Amino acid sequence: MTTHFINYNGQLIKEDQNLFGINDQFVRYGDGLFETMLWKDGDIRFLDLHIERLQKGMRLLGYENRDVFDAYFLKMIAQELVHKNKLIGKRARLRLSVFRDSRGEGLSSFSNKAAYVLQVSGLPPEIRQKGLIVDLYTQVRKPFGDLSALKTNSFLVYVLAANFKKQMGVDEVFVLNQENLLCDGSQSNVFVYYQQNLYTPAISQGCVEGTMRKVVIDIAASLGIEVIEAELGPEILSKADEVFCTNAIRGVQWVKGYKHKRYFNIISKELHQALETWEYKKAPSDSENTPSE
Repeated sequence: MTTHFINYNGQLIKEDQNLFGINDQFVRYGDGLFETMLWKDGDIRFLDLHIERLQKGMRLLGYENRDVFDAYFLKMIAQELVHKNKLIGKRARLRLSVFRDSRGEGLSSFSNKAAYVLQVSGLPPEIRQKGLIVDLYTQVRKPFGDLSALKTNSFLVYVLAANFKKQMGVDEVFVLNQENLLCDGSQSNVFVYYQQNLYTPAISQGCVEGTMRKVVIDIAASLGIEVIEAELGPEILSKADEVFCTNAIRGVQWVKGYKHKRYFNIISKELHQALETWEYKKAPSDSENTPSE
């Protein structure tokens, strides 16, 4: 059996070791954030977007030492772990979990210092995509607010949605927010092409602020396709011409059908093809725009 290694706070250890106890804040309260990233061609795809989202979430949750988690640091520990697990030259999934480094009793005794675990797993070669069959998950709605855009370890709505997806035997299910409007998928953001307009649920509607969501919005703009971030009722799925999903690992995934409805694969195919060669260009920071004295 192949031994897999993880990076726990700078130490490369076997992944089957017990890291957390019952009193750890990470376990007790789901206090943490995570980033799922694609390792491809010897680098992390769209790394700057992942760093931007991670540090934004760490700031909102009050984590200290967030500046440590910059692009240089993350690329360095990723390269080390990919090499240790003999995945050099292959596609792989990276999952970084960041959490309060606290093992105290209760909510009054924790530290705000951030700790981390980085995991890596190999991915199969890219194959021609098949259209997804999707459904709606309506049993539990996702509330929206300041935390809803983050990828936190408190992902219960998505756990329940993924379980429903498995029970229904479909490829993805879409989650509704507290006002019964489209939010996102159990593992993806959702885009809808309807009456010659491309829509996606606005961040204010509770969807996770996906990195691939942002990339696709930028690619669409470069192709002259405006993406309208809006409030979308689930009934649009029965009227749309196209529907597709996005996430960091799978990119753009065409949706083939929802119940008895079948969709085209024109805009999503164009975006998927453009994504293959798209390079995200980080916007200059304020300091970069300031002339040197």
